[in-house]
Amino acid sequence: MKRRQFLRSVAAGVAGVSAVGLAACTQQQAPAPTTAPAAAEPNAPQAQAPAQSSGLPALEWVMPTSWGPSIPVLFDAATLFATRVGEITEGRFKITAEPGGKIVPALQILEAIENGTAPIGHTASFYWVGRDPAWAIGTTLPFGLTTSGQNAWLYSGGGRPLLDEFYAENGVVMMPAGNTTNQAGGWFKREINTVADLQGLKMRIPGLGGQVMTRLGVTTQNIAGGEIFQALQTGTVDAAEFTNPVDEEKMGFNNAAEFYYMPSWWEPGATLDVMIDKEEYDKLPAPYQAAIKAAAAEANITSIARYDAENAAALKRMVDGGTKLRFYSDEIMTAAQKAAFELYGELSSNSPAFKKIYDQWQPFRESVYSWHQTNEFRFMNFAYNNKA
Repeated sequence: MKRRQFLRSVAAGVAGVSAVGLAACTQQQAPAPTTAPAAAEPNAPQAQAPAQSSGLPALEWVMPTSWGPSIPVLFDAATLFATRVGEITEGRFKITAEPGGKIVPALQILEAIENGTAPIGHTASFYWVGRDPAWAIGTTLPFGLTTSGQNAWLYSGGGRPLLDEFYAENGVVMMPAGNTTNQAGGWFKREINTVADLQGLKMRIPGLGGQVMTRLGVTTQNIAGGEIFQALQTGTVDAAEFTNPVDEEKMGFNNAAEFYYMPSWWEPGATLDVMIDKEEYDKLPAPYQAAIKAAAAEANITSIARYDAENAAALKRMVDGGTKLRFYSDEIMTAAQKAAFELYGELSSNSPAFKKIYDQWQPFRESVYSWHQTNEFRFMNFAYNNKA
């Protein structure tokens, strides 16, 4: 199936649309939609829709994702993005989000774009860390940036230009379109208190977090989200991590493992991405590119809000139902952090792309950590320990 099968232009003479006409489309605005998409929160920011214009083409894209309805917040982020693009363009640019496995396997979004099966996908770039470790940085690094720091780096801290350059070299455009916030630390069938307890453990964990776990003696696997429950239940893995309580409760992980660990030191603020074939993106009219950017930003904000709003209740339900909440020991955290930064040094020596991005990311991390420790951390530490 070729990309052109997903693109249907019904307006003749698109190439003749003038720059003046496109500018007029972006300057005029119609009233905002009266109903919000199902995936959006009631108070989520809503972008205005452009006015009618006969000069813009009608396009339809199919967007495979790495998630499905059983992974509610992630799949809702993808469907919200698609819905908002349609609303902003008044139905002229239609994107349909499909669950992982329907168009292509959940972990083959990039390959689908490369071979022309689809022009766009919703995924996480660190699934392709095997190609180059630089793919991991746009998603998250172990002991890296929390959600606020990640967004600060991407939107204002110099991260996007470096990532955009790397992605363009690989033929894609990537935009933040979701964030998992600081994830939970995974499900285990037995307690782990020391580094020795990790030896020989089989765990589902992707990205550079998986490489750090390997250095601690864990045998790691990268399994698509929809396949994790079965792997955990049947003993294919002894432990698994994915996202957060609100997703993992619905996926039934609490019925397959007893111990739930916090926090995820490997994904402190993981970004999800809209991934687009660069050639196809560059051919889009400017108003459609603007719609993609606005919809992606809205999906990013909304997913963060949902996780923060819904995780506590989901965790309480699972703990009340018998889940045993545990926390990683200082011994494990210290060993993992040491292994992580040793790994980054090695990757910087072997991957010019990783080094270029990491060398800018690392001082930004130190700067934002310093600011949060000076201000936000002190407030939170007092407020949490001195509840009114």
